[in-house]
Amino acid sequence: MFKKGLSLAILLLVAFALTACGSNQNADGKTTIEFMHSSVEQERLAVINELVATFEKENPDIKIKQIPVEEDSYNTKIITLASAGKLPTVLEVGQDYAKVMDKEVLIDKDAVKEIITQVGKENYYDGALKLMSTENGKSYTGVPISGWVQGIWYNKEMLAAKGFEEPKNWDDVITIAKAFTDKENKKYGIAMPTVEGGFSEQAFSQFALSNNANVLDNKGKLNMNTPEMKESLTYYKKLSQYTMPGSNDTTEVKDAFMNGTAPMAIYSTYILPPVFEEGNAQNIGFSIPNEKKKAVFGTVSALTISSFLEKDQKEAASKFVAFMSKPENMTKWVLMSPGGAQPVSKLVTENENYQANEVVKAFGDLSTEIAASFNDIQVFGLVDSKNFLKMGDVTSSGAIPKLVNNITVGKKDINGEMKKAEKTLEDVLKKE
Repeated sequence: MFKKGLSLAILLLVAFALTACGSNQNADGKTTIEFMHSSVEQERLAVINELVATFEKENPDIKIKQIPVEEDSYNTKIITLASAGKLPTVLEVGQDYAKVMDKEVLIDKDAVKEIITQVGKENYYDGALKLMSTENGKSYTGVPISGWVQGIWYNKEMLAAKGFEEPKNWDDVITIAKAFTDKENKKYGIAMPTVEGGFSEQAFSQFALSNNANVLDNKGKLNMNTPEMKESLTYYKKLSQYTMPGSNDTTEVKDAFMNGTAPMAIYSTYILPPVFEEGNAQNIGFSIPNEKKKAVFGTVSALTISSFLEKDQKEAASKFVAFMSKPENMTKWVLMSPGGAQPVSKLVTENENYQANEVVKAFGDLSTEIAASFNDIQVFGLVDSKNFLKMGDVTSSGAIPKLVNNITVGKKDINGEMKKAEKTLEDVLKKE
């Protein structure tokens, strides 16, 4: 997160640096633009290299300079480059960090909106566009290219052995979790996050939002202390009785599901590649926590264009992002991690190459069901189509995962912990 007070300095540095760079044209007349992304693995780089080569062949006056950065240090790198006035022209971003950049006026939202309009808003799943929408709902912070969703995964054979089918609501989940829990033999009903970290916030948010509980109201004001939020926390604490002891993070949840310790798990679509590798694709089901409505947690990876660009760079960047947004190119991007990465465009879901992929085919109709669940995306801070920027500060505070960890692992009182979280968030939002 950028420190308060740096905004103007960053903007001046960026503007000065880009002005000083002029048109960024090479001696041969080509316009060079930088493309920063998180695909550092050799196999993924090979795909991106191929896409870049095709683009440069079609646009001989443009040169793409790639900047691959490890995911763990990606956001820090953006801060470093922005502070030095060297922000790349095109960047891969997730919806949360795009909010930070938008707050710092580092995104050319007009250019982004123009590309989405050109591609066709109707071709994207609604949830993907909602996650990238600006607070006023009039533009977007990035052009969606892929994403992933999270829900409850279940082992069909294990559930059937005890006479259960797909869990469709909160009561079903609790009933199944209780039936499978045998702590003496280290067997549990559900693998779920309880760690003091982002994974717990993501998982809990699905239950809360399905119960009409959000962190902010439709005016962007803190809305933590509600009956719906308390009900959701009470349920999550009760459900945690049937999971593994301790602070469970991604590794613990994934391992428990994969080795049969638990028949259900709250996890992202990145559970699918290892399931495929084990040859068990037909035995996994996907369920969405449901109380008053469906609520799917999901994230979107998007391409955005930085602000304060010279005309030739902006035009080159727009051409490149539009090229990457073609169905065949988005398909190649998604298939860098088949199963884990999911289409955010219906045109990818319908693409022959996507449908022919061995991983996608192995999961059959489930692949289509998962992609369509983008239409049920709900996240904290997205209220009545208003995507509040301040939710980035709420998440960065760590107040929600601390609350979840304290009531589950710490067995602390819900009312007391809600008040503590509320006080923390009040202080955070006062600094806005």
